[in-house]
Amino acid sequence: MGIATAYYLGQAGIKSVVIERDAIGSHASGFAYGELSPLGGAGIPGPLYPLAEEGMRLHRQLSTILPQETGVATQYRLHPALNLVFTEEERELEKSHLAWRQQQKGYQVRWLDRSEARSVEPRVSEEILGAVYIEGMAEVDPYRFVLALTQAAEKGGATIRHGKVIGLKRDVERVRGVVLESGQVECDRVVVAMGPWSGETSPWLGVPIHVRPLKGQILRLNAPGPPVQCSVAWGHHYATTKLDGLLWAGTTEEEVGFDENPTERGRATVMDALLKMMPVFADAQLVRQTACLRPLSSDWLPILGPVPGYEGVYVATGAGRKGILVGPAMGRIMADLMVRGATDIPAEAFGVARFSEQRPSG
Repeated sequence: MGIATAYYLGQAGIKSVVIERDAIGSHASGFAYGELSPLGGAGIPGPLYPLAEEGMRLHRQLSTILPQETGVATQYRLHPALNLVFTEEERELEKSHLAWRQQQKGYQVRWLDRSEARSVEPRVSEEILGAVYIEGMAEVDPYRFVLALTQAAEKGGATIRHGKVIGLKRDVERVRGVVLESGQVECDRVVVAMGPWSGETSPWLGVPIHVRPLKGQILRLNAPGPPVQCSVAWGHHYATTKLDGLLWAGTTEEEVGFDENPTERGRATVMDALLKMMPVFADAQLVRQTACLRPLSSDWLPILGPVPGYEGVYVATGAGRKGILVGPAMGRIMADLMVRGATDIPAEAFGVARFSEQRPSG
C-alpha cells in the first residue's frame, strides 16, 4: 500500500519517502499467492467490489507499464478459475452468486456439471458435484510486482528509507513528522500502511485501528503431469501452476498472532485440501513452503482514509486476502486524497472512524 501510494504520488509530480522496516516484499506483499479475482471473497458482492474492480483495472494497466519502465517482468497473465463444489450446501452458495457474477462486465461465468468441469481440468476429483467456471481472472507474481512498482516509484521521485517507526511528531492537530528509532523525518502528510502491525499505531493516532494478522501458508510443489492451466479452488483453498513451473497450493487461515514461521500443521492442511481437489498429486514433491501475515480488520474490509481529528494523517491497511489485488487502487485513493482532497473510487465504507464506537475484537 505504501509503495503504491508513492507510485501514484509520483504520477502526480509529488516526491515522497517510504519508510520500510525490513526489505521490500519481505512479508505478505512478496509471499502472497498473487491471484487477481474480483468476483469473490469477503465484501464481494458488496462494498469491496468497486475497489476490487478498480484494482483489476489498474493491474491491467500496470502489466504493460511496469515492465516497460523497469524491465521487471511481473508475470501478469489472464487465466480462468474453476471453483469446485463438493456438497449441496456449497452448490447452493455458489449458485446464489451466479447471476450477479454473470452480470459483471469483462467476465464469462457459467455453472459446469461434474463432467464439464473435468473436461476443463481432468485431474479434479471425481467426487465434485460441479464447479463455477470464470474467465477473466488473472494472476501476478507478487514479489516481482512489488519490486517493479518500487523501481517505478523511485523513478517518479520516491525515496526508500529503512528504519523502524515508533511514533509521529504532532503540532496540536497536525502531523509534522515521523519519529524513527534513529531520528525523524519531517513531513506534513503521512500514510500509515503497516499491514498487520498497523494496530500498533492506535495510541499515536487517537483512534482504534482494529487490524490483526491472518496467517496463510503456501506450498510450491514439483507435480507430475502437465501444468494446471486454471486456478482450481475450493473454499479458501487453491492450486495452479505458476510460470516458474511449480504447482502453488494454499492456503491456511490461522489466527496465531505474529508467528510467520511455516509449520508441519500448515503443510498438512494445505496438502489435505490439495488432495481433496486433485487426488492425483499425492506424489507431488515439496520445493518450498512459505508463510505470511495478511492484515485483517475486524469487519474484513480495508481501513482507508484520513484519520479524524489529526490533519495530514491517513491509514491504508486491512485488505486481508485481497491485498495484491486492491493494493494499486488503495494507493491511488491515498494519492487522490492527498493531492486533491477527494477520490472518484467509492471508499466511504472503509473509513477509519468506523471503529471508534466498537470494542476491539478478540
